[in-house]
Amino acid sequence: MSTLGWIGTGVMGQSMCMHLMDAGHTMHVYNRTMEKAAPLIDKGAVWCDTPAEVAAKSDIIFSIVGFPKDVRETILGENGIINGASPGSVVVDMTTSSPELAAEIHKELKNKGLESLDAPVSGGDLGARAATLAIMVGGDKPIYDKVLPLFEVMGKNIAFMGGPGAGQHTKMSNQILIAGTMIGTVESLLYAHKSGLDLESVIKVIGSGAAGSWSINNLGPRIASGDYDPGFYIKHFIKDMGIALEEAKRMNISLPGLAMVHQFYISAAAMGHGELGTQGLYKVLQKMNNL
Repeated sequence: MSTLGWIGTGVMGQSMCMHLMDAGHTMHVYNRTMEKAAPLIDKGAVWCDTPAEVAAKSDIIFSIVGFPKDVRETILGENGIINGASPGSVVVDMTTSSPELAAEIHKELKNKGLESLDAPVSGGDLGARAATLAIMVGGDKPIYDKVLPLFEVMGKNIAFMGGPGAGQHTKMSNQILIAGTMIGTVESLLYAHKSGLDLESVIKVIGSGAAGSWSINNLGPRIASGDYDPGFYIKHFIKDMGIALEEAKRMNISLPGLAMVHQFYISAAAMGHGELGTQGLYKVLQKMNNL
C-alpha cells in the first residue's frame, strides 16, 4: 500500500484525507495552520513542517490549497514538493486552479522525474464528507489509472478528461455553470420569501422538477435555516471565475453571463461576505432589497 502525503487540511481537504486514512493508508500531512490538521494527527497522521518534507516521505502527494499562487508555492516553491519528492513519485493537485499552471507544473515535474495530475473536485464540503465528490482529472492516462483507486475512496464520479490542464478546464466549465445557477437560486428564494411562502416547502417542490439543481437542493436548505457557513467560499469562487475569464480571453471567446455574475460575487466580497459560503449571496440580495 502506498505511503501518502496530504497538503491542505481545510474545509474539504480534511475530510478527503480522513477517508484515505480510514482506508488504511499511512499519511503525512502539512497545513499552514497546524491546528486545522489536529483531527488527522490525532488519528495517526504524521505532521511535517513543509510540503517538501511531506514529499520526501510519500509516494503519492495530494494537495488542495486556496489560490494558484498557493499551488505554485506548494509544488514549485523553495520548500515545495518538487524539492522533496523522489523520482517516480506522483503529485496530485486537487485545488481549483489555472489550466496553464497545471500544464507548467506537469512539465517542471517531468523534468525532475516526477509525475503529476490536475484533479479538481466538485461537491463542496457535503461531497467531501460523504465521499461523493466529482473528480475531473488531467494528465497522463497511466498515472490516472495508478491513482484511480485512491480517487474512488474520495468520490463517486471520477473521469479522465485528457492531458495536463484538462481537469482544470473541466472544473472551469463546472464553475461557470454553478456561478450562474447560484444567482438563480438566491433570487428564486428571495422572491419566495417576499411573497410569504415557506422556503423549505418551495425547495421541496421546485427542487424535484425542471428547476432542480445541486444548488437549490443542497444550499437552498442552508439559506432557509440561515446557515451561511462555507462549504465553498465566495472569495474562492471569485478566484475561479477570474481564471475562467482569463482562459476565455486567451481562447478569444466571449462569456457575457459569466462576466456579469463575476461582478455580483465581487459585490458580495465588497460587502464583507467573502468568507461566507456561496449561499451567502442571499445576504447580498437581502441588503439590496432592504430586507
